[in-house]
Amino acid sequence: MNMCAGFFVTGTDTGVGKTFVSCLLLNALAKQRKTVVGMKPIAAGRENGQWMDVELLRAASTVDVDVKLINPYALDSPIAPHIAARQQAIEINLEKINKAFQEISTKADYVVVEGVGGFLVPVNECQDTSDLARLLNLPIILVVGMRLGCINHALLTMRVIQHTGFSPAGWVANCIDPDFLALDENIVTLKQRLVCPLMGIVPFQAEPDNCGLSELIDISVLL
Repeated sequence: MNMCAGFFVTGTDTGVGKTFVSCLLLNALAKQRKTVVGMKPIAAGRENGQWMDVELLRAASTVDVDVKLINPYALDSPIAPHIAARQQAIEINLEKINKAFQEISTKADYVVVEGVGGFLVPVNECQDTSDLARLLNLPIILVVGMRLGCINHALLTMRVIQHTGFSPAGWVANCIDPDFLALDENIVTLKQRLVCPLMGIVPFQAEPDNCGLSELIDISVLL
């Protein structure tokens, strides 16, 4: 089964650093002299008139693409996307997203697509993020937010990813809780139980250095 050149980034939950890790991945690919574009098909939550996830991905991209392609659905409220869309009398159409992705994929070597919320969050009345991943047919990278409960969340998410028929490309341990106890032991447990390689451990930084931290992402398992 042929796949377009790109990756689909999902997470164990909302707020685990999908955008952050997507930007690190874009930076790491760019350092390999690849042209890259970050895509956020559905953004929920506007801040000071901007959708910050979209702006961060655009800043990490090396190719300038129309924002309407990068972000076909920009929703105002920071809530579940199907509810936010309903509030604005919008129905999210995955085919529209797929068409935007196909156009973007002609403009860069790699497209990094960031999902919304967790892997099963609804996007409309009958589809969820897993349906979007299946439609785009990209290798999946799982971001695990390292905090209490992360083992269960990671294993459940990985089981669902496998159930959709994907072989996950890799996972990233994102240290979002500076006070998380037994971090090393949790990472060892996940390395033993997750069915794909650990691509990197991203330490907690109050003000992250994206360029420097991208060195911690091992993209050799992807290329």
